[in-house]
Amino acid sequence: MTTLSAPLVLRVPVPNARIEPDRRRHKRVSVTLLGRFMRANKQEYPCKLHDISVGGAALMSPVAVPEGERVVAYFDLIGGIEGSVVRCFEGGFAIRFSATQHKREKLAAQLTWLINRDELSGLNERRHERTSPRNATSSLRLTEGLVIACQVLDVSISGASVGTEARPAIGSEVMLGKLRGKVVRHHGQGIGLQFLDIQNPAALRRYFG
Repeated sequence: MTTLSAPLVLRVPVPNARIEPDRRRHKRVSVTLLGRFMRANKQEYPCKLHDISVGGAALMSPVAVPEGERVVAYFDLIGGIEGSVVRCFEGGFAIRFSATQHKREKLAAQLTWLINRDELSGLNERRHERTSPRNATSSLRLTEGLVIACQVLDVSISGASVGTEARPAIGSEVMLGKLRGKVVRHHGQGIGLQFLDIQNPAALRRYFG
């Protein structure tokens, strides 16, 4: 499986490269994702991710943002990222992340998944093996704050099928236990969720048994 290491250049990483978190420069991955970002004055704008590494990212933006300004951005499949603008270019800007080592390692795992997802784009949408958890009982928190009991029918590192009578709107965000997800489909027994963050397989096993 592809993994990430280091530099600040627009280049797809070489397969089987190792994560080297102690190096100052990180390899950039060309990834196109739509999202939103918030400026220091709390104003929000749409944006598009152009490329990203564990150390920073380039964003296409409808507004100019000066160097040194701190921004917070959110993208599906990656989640929230924050940092300071270090370079401006026509149509966007680049940021350097402010993140803990744990956050960088988690981001590296998410980017590795995104790279492989693009390489395997011709395969079935359900890209990860799903398993039926032994501990199937969980809770579902809806956008209005209502918490209801549910059953986890199957789960993978990227999503879950949930048995419930509730039918939240497609695209709405919910919490499955402590995991954030987005409703992507309705089915006869309940709903299908896509997790907003790629989960660690070991953590899923501990959580669902």
